[in-house]
Amino acid sequence: MIALAFPFDAHPVADISNDPWWIVLIKAVFILVFLLVSVLMALWVERRGLGRMQTRPGPNVHGPFGLFQAIGDALKLVLKEDFMLKGADKFLYLLAPFIAAFTAFMVYAVLPFGPEASMFGHTTPLQLTDFPVAVLYILAITAFGVYGIVLGGWSSNSTYPLLGAVRSSAQVISYELAMGLSLVSVFLVSGSMSTSQIVDAQTRLWWFIALLPAFIVYIISMVGEVNRLPFDLPEAEGELVAGHMVEYSSMKFAWFFLAEYINMFNVSGVAVTLFLGGWRAPWPLSMIGDGMLNTGWWPMLWFIAKVWIVMFFMIWVRGTLVRFRYDQFMKLGWKVLIPVALVWVAMVAIVQGVRRFTDIPLTTLLMVIGGVFAVAIVIMLLIPEKKKPETLTDDGYELTDGIVTDSDEPFDAFAGGYPVPPLPGQHLPESPRASRRQPGTAVVEEEADV
Repeated sequence: MIALAFPFDAHPVADISNDPWWIVLIKAVFILVFLLVSVLMALWVERRGLGRMQTRPGPNVHGPFGLFQAIGDALKLVLKEDFMLKGADKFLYLLAPFIAAFTAFMVYAVLPFGPEASMFGHTTPLQLTDFPVAVLYILAITAFGVYGIVLGGWSSNSTYPLLGAVRSSAQVISYELAMGLSLVSVFLVSGSMSTSQIVDAQTRLWWFIALLPAFIVYIISMVGEVNRLPFDLPEAEGELVAGHMVEYSSMKFAWFFLAEYINMFNVSGVAVTLFLGGWRAPWPLSMIGDGMLNTGWWPMLWFIAKVWIVMFFMIWVRGTLVRFRYDQFMKLGWKVLIPVALVWVAMVAIVQGVRRFTDIPLTTLLMVIGGVFAVAIVIMLLIPEKKKPETLTDDGYELTDGIVTDSDEPFDAFAGGYPVPPLPGQHLPESPRASRRQPGTAVVEEEADV
């Protein structure tokens, strides 16, 4: 499908230089209200949707269609007791949730809701601002947002928040690399990093069709980026008791909670803008009235509808899949997503370069690349997997592929001077109390030393 990706002459970015200050203020307030209302709707949709998917009522039956539950949640966060930790770094402890929320609100500033439209007698793009490197701005602001999580965990001066913060930093670094690489192919075929130009480049074809591997890598990476199941490891309740937010309550906790859901809308908006045609109506609606539905205020409807489709996908994933182990999660990011994204970027760059600087037919070029790719896959499948030799640990236990195999000797948990849990395959000696609980077992009591 990459054959359909074509270079084009870049158009100017959305011209907002003639907007009066009050138009800019209206756009900024609209984005703020849109995100806040969308979070409330997302909580309602998620509760109702997960309740139906998992056949359970849950907290979604208060009021008509469960709408009063959101009011109860908001009142609980406002009225809940707020506290300040004595051992915490107070300045950073208060700054962390502000950073997380502030950065979350800034992404939609460069996402186009639609083309130019008439607003109170002024013709203006339905976009707050745009510039030639708008997507780099998005990547930078999302990377900066992780400082709120890291500082929140570190400033709490507590073990579990710190572990959650460290996990989150490793997770964001890993999956932002894969996400950034998946976006490079969009830059190559669009010829720009401006969001309005990228949407304009999808007039004839949406990039999720032409760049399907990059789209798949982005979708997986965005779920990991916003800490959603099955990748919510920084907040794993069974291991970290909610991660970096353990020591926060009331409105400070609400800022973290709000930032997490706004970030879901952020990654959904970026997916719509860069891969799903942005504000353009889907085919065949785009053919009605010679593109009438792609003008005026109609495109805002298509953009919001697409964003909610991606949001519902993340809710669906949460209700379907279970949490990964952390080693599986990092292996997926570093050994699968990043190599796939790198190979795809190289293929797109080769195709775009050959098409622009040579006269080789595109069909011939694609056949050559496809043949090389098929040969590489065959070679990888034919190479036998090399098994690791069995070795012995310091305690005499056998190791096969890094896993301790069964051994007849009991495991001494205090061999190193302090208790450690047994590894898979190792067995603790039977407790003397177990024999006392078995009926008909004679127990010989040892004489106590006097």
